Amino acid sequence: MLELIKYVVNQFAENPSEVEYLVEEKGNVVDVTVVLKESDMGKVIGRQGKIAKALRTIVSAASKKSGKRYNIEIKGKDEL
Repeated sequence: MLELIKYVVNQFAENPSEVEYLVEEKGNVVDVTVVLKESDMGKVIGRQGKIAKALRTIVSAASKKSGKRYNIEIKGKDEL
């Protein structure tokens, strides 16, 4: 599932090599934090959060078979 998240984020990020992914697994819940440069935040989140919402919807639909729930959080490098 992480590969799917990386693929979608890399399509919108200007600097995909500088994107970091922090993964924390707690039982059936997987928390994925996407850490971006500030200049990429708007592009990955999209207007009114439409791209971020679509990413969460795609991952939710794709993860039904695995039985795990994915929470995706998008943060800037200065927010950590």
